[in-house]
Amino acid sequence: MSTRRTLVIDGANVVGSRPDGWWRDRAGAASRLLAQVEQARERLPYDRVVLVLEGAAKSGPGESTDGAVEVVHAPREGDDEIVAQAATARDASDQVTVATADRGLRGRLERVGAAAMGPGELRSLLDSAD
Repeated sequence: MSTRRTLVIDGANVVGSRPDGWWRDRAGAASRLLAQVEQARERLPYDRVVLVLEGAAKSGPGESTDGAVEVVHAPREGDDEIVAQAATARDASDQVTVATADRGLRGRLERVGAAAMGPGELRSLLDSAD
């Protein structure tokens, strides 16, 4: 049996990595990111993809666990939910990668056994899948 590969996306961090006016419409920016990930989904090297949204971005895409991309709304701090998602996946023996540039979050992810990639690396994967 092969190990399932899970990608957890720090929605706020990835959206914030491009100065494209996202701050004027956080919900719209989250929806655009979700659409891009969904479009590239079949060509991404992951078996499971989870997009974590927080704050105003939660008024964009609704929570969903049955689509090609799972959407999770952080009940409080986004970082806490990202770590919880990574830890749960690791507990299920998944190989977990989190897309974020947040250094503090990366330290917490290492402690639960998850790897990290920067938003630029994720964006490159998404762009190359178009």
